[in-house]
Amino acid sequence: MKEDAKNALQTFGGKEIRKVWYNEQWYFSIIDVIEVLTDSAKPSTYWSMLKKREPQLFTICEKLKFLAPDNKMRPTDCANTEGVLRIVMSVPSPKAEPLKLWLAQVGKERIEETEAPELAFERARAIYKAKGYPDDWIGYREKSINIRKELTDEWKNRGIKENNEYSILTATISKETFGLTPSEHSKVKGLEKQNLRDHMTTIELIISALSEEATRTIAVNTDAQGFHENHEAAVKGGEVGRLSRLNFEQATGQKVVSSSNYLHLQSEESLKNLPASDDESTDEQS
Repeated sequence: MKEDAKNALQTFGGKEIRKVWYNEQWYFSIIDVIEVLTDSAKPSTYWSMLKKREPQLFTICEKLKFLAPDNKMRPTDCANTEGVLRIVMSVPSPKAEPLKLWLAQVGKERIEETEAPELAFERARAIYKAKGYPDDWIGYREKSINIRKELTDEWKNRGIKENNEYSILTATISKETFGLTPSEHSKVKGLEKQNLRDHMTTIELIISALSEEATRTIAVNTDAQGFHENHEAAVKGGEVGRLSRLNFEQATGQKVVSSSNYLHLQSEESLKNLPASDDESTDEQS
């Protein structure tokens, strides 16, 4: 959902919304969003009045530097995707209606997925199909998403704190498995901010999923609690994947880690009018 929202905001109203990568996510210029939504000649004044009317909007803003019309970097109010969508809900403008309707549709889909989780996979499959991914790859990607979710659910139940500790454990598994952290793996593939797993080859997905399933199983069997014990399980799970990777490479003479990617399929145009699907929030790690 976050990625679809980001794409919608970038191109909203035919105007490119300025954005900057900060704190591991995209932040958008609120003034640009206000200008598109209201056609105001003074969007900064409109935004000031909106903040006075709804003081709680202050809590979702960050002051970050954007390139101004005078070609100087100047501090500007900005917000992440969630924050911008919250602001959109406060703007009484006909131009805001498409995004409001889209948000309502996404909310409806999430409720449906709570009652029938398989719908989330169907929507994800539709998006990958539209991008042009092969059917067999999509099957493995779906399995990897499911295995990843089971692992992160297990971590949550075992006292792991989201974000930082998830990132460390994920990087540990990857380093043990591939000899690379996710960020290093992304560089091999020539990626910038794209989701690494959406660009893995089938064998990379299989080996990665094996390591994560091994990690989960080891954590369950040893009743790992807290970060230290789960880190030990992550090291052991990664070792399972590393041995499988080495065996594959020895038997085939082919390296598992590949520079191959699917960037040629990443056309935002192909995603228009597709149902939203959730990003794996803990998939992109350092």
